[in-house]
Amino acid sequence: MTAEKVFLGVDVGTGSARAGIFDRSGTQLGTGKAPIARHEAPGGIAEQSSDDIWRAVCRAVRGALSAAKVDPEVVAGIGFDATCSLVVLGDGGAPLPVGDPKATDRDIIVWKDHRAVEQAARINETCHDVLRYVGGRMSPEMQTPKLLWLKENRPEIFSLAWQFFDLTDYLGWRATGSLARSSCTVTCKWTYLAHEARWDESYFRQIGLEELVAEGFSRIGTRIVPPGSPLGHGLTRAAAEDLGLCPGTAVGAGLIDAHAGGIGTIGAGEDGPEANLAYVFGTSSCTMTTTREPVFVPGVWGPYYAAMVPGAWLNEGGQSCAGAAIARLIDLHPFSAEAGRRADEAGQALPDWLAAETTARVATAGEAVRLAAGLHVVPEFLGNRAPHADPYTRAVIAGLGLESDLDSLVALYVAGICGIGYGLRQIIEAQADMGISIARVVLSGGAGHSVTVQQLLADAGGVEVAIPATKEPVLLGASILGSVAAGSFRDLSEAMAGMSRFGDRIHPMGGDISYRHAARYRVFRQFQNTMREAAAADA
Repeated sequence: MTAEKVFLGVDVGTGSARAGIFDRSGTQLGTGKAPIARHEAPGGIAEQSSDDIWRAVCRAVRGALSAAKVDPEVVAGIGFDATCSLVVLGDGGAPLPVGDPKATDRDIIVWKDHRAVEQAARINETCHDVLRYVGGRMSPEMQTPKLLWLKENRPEIFSLAWQFFDLTDYLGWRATGSLARSSCTVTCKWTYLAHEARWDESYFRQIGLEELVAEGFSRIGTRIVPPGSPLGHGLTRAAAEDLGLCPGTAVGAGLIDAHAGGIGTIGAGEDGPEANLAYVFGTSSCTMTTTREPVFVPGVWGPYYAAMVPGAWLNEGGQSCAGAAIARLIDLHPFSAEAGRRADEAGQALPDWLAAETTARVATAGEAVRLAAGLHVVPEFLGNRAPHADPYTRAVIAGLGLESDLDSLVALYVAGICGIGYGLRQIIEAQADMGISIARVVLSGGAGHSVTVQQLLADAGGVEVAIPATKEPVLLGASILGSVAAGSFRDLSEAMAGMSRFGDRIHPMGGDISYRHAARYRVFRQFQNTMREAAAADA
């Protein structure tokens, strides 16, 4: 077993908790994983249990320790990241039900829950100045619409709540007892103005959450700290026992999961973080761009000060459905069940198996776009997160025939990946129009492991795609927080440079492939406009 100090990163996604152990150079030593239960229902409802998540975290951490063959004593620091889900706790940290009163353990409104669409729309009608810092429009994925929904639909729960946490901050509290919030979570999802170090009281009064003002914001955070800041006195004895670690182990203030991927990737390269757009391609996707001065991009969240890179501003975009959109496309096809059976026999996830089938049909990865000839997908099954900030728009699938074989499923899969790439291109162009230029996209997330997917994204996006050297950049980003909390680096910037690096770099193919994607991109935007016209006609 190693005696060198190591760092633990914990990532809580929508369906699982993962843990990874890294050394000071950013080398991965071992990982662990445990599933998380979730409840979904009509009306955009998605709920989880914080106790279930904590149990999954503990199993994942113990699995990582075993896989890495390290003693708990050598774990110097821990960092958490998680989805931007809302945790509602009563006195003593007891869970409060956010939906069905009988489901007392379901105390989390999941990030993708869209029950607060109406509340978000009403907030947007106020045109309050804080909306400038969320791309001009509040999303139902953010926390103040969800809080307003709770007040209006579960007033007794709203009143009984002791704390409202972003999931990342809940994990920090569960581990250390500290009520400090990360500037990442509250700035990106709660309207905290980090550049002015304050909550805007008039905003909360205007939207109908005046109670939070009267309480001095005690239920949503009075101490806001930068990511990586040491929380409390480290792990409490109870948390250490749960996790299989040592009491007092340093814990760093956390990050939203996508932002951990940013920390784990954009510090690499010769031209610094501002040249790199972090693109996390998972169930949803997230784009993160760093600038030294604030840049306001309509439909793109932010600019957020010090939400990811210290002293820098962050613009955040992405797609509400990415990997989930591909999964839905596959599920809609008549060959899906048979393809799933073959993927199981091969020991692969179905999207990975389809990526391999795509690769087998072409001479080069860039040629895969030809397989989707005549088939177009705008994969906005859950609305457009950026740059249109429209939760009401829906997906478009055009060009389907009566084919029900594997070739037609592969074609639909490729068209879906292209649609994801065109959505990425649209965000890059919207930011470029406002003066944000990038050199490359740094790709992470489980949905982007295939070389064919990487090339399709480079070609569809018209941009270089860099692949992190580590297979787990989100876990690496979380572990970097732990390294800073433990004092092993001077600050987050030094840790990012010291622990992250690039592996492969994929460039757009150019030539006929470039022209083909440009033509398909024009069709993509036309279908977006048509979908909005159709929605308006039916309004």
